[in-house]
Amino acid sequence: MGLASQEAINQFKALMDQVDEPLKRTFKNVHQGYIVETLERFLKAREGNVTKAHKMLVDSLNWRLQNGIDEILAKPIIPTNFYRGVRDSQLIGVSGYTRDGLPVFAIGAGLSTFDKASIHYYVQSHIQINEYRDRVILPTATKKNGKYIGKCVKVLDMSGLKLSALNQIKLLTTISTVDDLNYPEKTITYYIVNVPYVFSACWKVVKPLLQERTKLKVQVLQGNGREELLKIMDYPSLPHFCRRSGSGSSSGSGSDTISDCYSLDHPFHQELYSYMKQLSGVNEPKEPAKQGSVHVEVPLGGDPENEEIHKTLESELKKLRNHKSLSGSFQNFKIGD
Repeated sequence: MGLASQEAINQFKALMDQVDEPLKRTFKNVHQGYIVETLERFLKAREGNVTKAHKMLVDSLNWRLQNGIDEILAKPIIPTNFYRGVRDSQLIGVSGYTRDGLPVFAIGAGLSTFDKASIHYYVQSHIQINEYRDRVILPTATKKNGKYIGKCVKVLDMSGLKLSALNQIKLLTTISTVDDLNYPEKTITYYIVNVPYVFSACWKVVKPLLQERTKLKVQVLQGNGREELLKIMDYPSLPHFCRRSGSGSSSGSGSDTISDCYSLDHPFHQELYSYMKQLSGVNEPKEPAKQGSVHVEVPLGGDPENEEIHKTLESELKKLRNHKSLSGSFQNFKIGD
């Protein structure tokens, strides 16, 4: 059970039995019938401290109530053409599953521009994908595999990462804070592929700041990571940017038919969007409503570790931006992990 001993679980559960009924109702959407496993996640996020884990979970449940998170899947971003712009600029999708049944989330960290909508839409979309993962994808995977599956793996494609990423740090910090405080320990491993010099330089200064349990989750792979990823998943589950034999991002070649899991036309996004529209029961307007996005308040008190990392990243990117002489050597730089 790791950091979460049986005694800690019992203490934590007794505390949760005492919370108000509204918190108990929203807690059901969080644990999906797996109470112990959920308590373990929050305990692990707070190094096994029951008091801190309890406060973290109660704060998260209050955040859900105050921001209508239980109903957020019934609030699709419409119309479809506008939502397509969000999808084209916030690159994320599910490419398949590992051999252990864990969903594989592909993230275009380098090529996401976040420039087609306001920050509120991107935060809303991110939370909706989190909720769909936790309420639909993971329960379905659990039932299919006959064992509890409560986590995923993420493959982050750094292709195209530029110094202009500095402009996105505020948004990325916001999304990271939401995840840290409300969806802890949902990712078992982060695989980072197609690494350019910009990431390499930042990784060198960020890695020493990470806690050991966080470091163990991050694996920086050579090239597009294809060979390493094939050890845990079959070829059809590889993200499209990992399909090429050599390094670098690619949409494939020859007779290989690649399905871009970022696209709104991909089955994952089609199923998600149809699910949300069905829950909403509203007709699609021709134009985005003036108050079309869901304004979610970002909780305060994020993980100090991540706050320090974000400050360090911002500082390092500024240094790189001012050091123009490095730009010519970006492509040839090799990461030394």
